Amino acid sequence: MANKNEVRLQKFMAEQGVASRRKSEELIAAGKVKVNGHPYKDLVTVRGEKITFIKKRKMVYIMLHKPRGYVTTVSDERGRKTVMDLIPDIKERVYPVGRLDKDSEGLIILTNDGSFANCMTHPSHEYPKKYRVTVRPDITDEALDNLRHGIEIDGRKTAPAEVTVLTKEEGRVVLEFILREGRNREIRKMCESQGLEVARLKRTAIGSLKLGMLPQGQYRELSEQEIKKLLRSAGHKEV
Repeated sequence: MANKNEVRLQKFMAEQGVASRRKSEELIAAGKVKVNGHPYKDLVTVRGEKITFIKKRKMVYIMLHKPRGYVTTVSDERGRKTVMDLIPDIKERVYPVGRLDKDSEGLIILTNDGSFANCMTHPSHEYPKKYRVTVRPDITDEALDNLRHGIEIDGRKTAPAEVTVLTKEEGRVVLEFILREGRNREIRKMCESQGLEVARLKRTAIGSLKLGMLPQGQYRELSEQEIKKLLRSAGHKEV
């Protein structure tokens, strides 16, 4: 039986704000994390940089309106702009929760709370994510049905989605998507399979959290009530 003072390395890394648990597992699997002894007492390094165990630290929860042209990572080997460039005033080491591709815009959450990030990204919680998507040239009833009922992408069918036509003009349609899974570039691939070009894609909500009137490129901290509401919807009774 594990000692009560022991802690999983990926959990320890997430709690220290290195990365999410999933990303921490990838770093461990890639051999980029070194441990010497027990996690609480040991020297833990990631890419040669020491992680210092901190018992108490300020938890930060941020919502950001990501513009197009920024990648949703802490750093980028190709030198592209990242969402971290938009929060220079945040001194704590935070990281993005989930993804939003470079060509998309809208709501992104960043935090240094590993447990919160894990809760938000765990597939079992199926947080509904809402998107406003502009496509060209037009959409047929058949294509709408296909999008709603699921399309095979990369050898696996997408989960059922809520897809609504918001506005329709000649050569241009604005759709609202509500998804409960988070596959890479899922909406773009779904639309492309139906012969639709995605001209604009904007995430407007994650669960109970709405982007609202937050200006593009700006961020704000989540309120305690917003955090509790997000966690409660994942089954947390006390937060």
